[in-house]
Amino acid sequence: METYKKINKPSKDEQKLATESYDALASAIERLKIENPKIEIEETQQRIKIPLSALKFLGEILKAMSQGKPFSLVPVATEVTTQKAAEILGCSRPHLVKLLEDGEIDYTKVGKHRRVRFEDVMKYKRKMKKNQKQHIINIMKSDEELGLYDS
Repeated sequence: METYKKINKPSKDEQKLATESYDALASAIERLKIENPKIEIEETQQRIKIPLSALKFLGEILKAMSQGKPFSLVPVATEVTTQKAAEILGCSRPHLVKLLEDGEIDYTKVGKHRRVRFEDVMKYKRKMKKNQKQHIINIMKSDEELGLYDS
């Protein structure tokens, strides 16, 4: 499954439909009492048994779509190229390679090519965001101590 290569940004029509669908699905999920409910596709009258966790995941996708958020389905333990990892982090490929060589992000080599686990890239991205947030808080505290904010 290589769905991580395609990031989907919903259209306005898809957003509207996703909002309606999400509300209906969330309401139906709340009333479910079994782990593997059957859903029916109206056009074909086909009934499909589906894990509750998959329905909940569908709900999360619909919620993201309804908010107009781009989304992508990524299998766990997927490896990505250094170019893709750099795109995810919003940095250049040479900068990413430096992070890899410095041990900031784990990677493996396949021949001459480096491969990075998607979850390691996301872990680093969360760490980076957390550090950025802390720096902003520290700057704001410093500015407050210097009296740069009006009371």
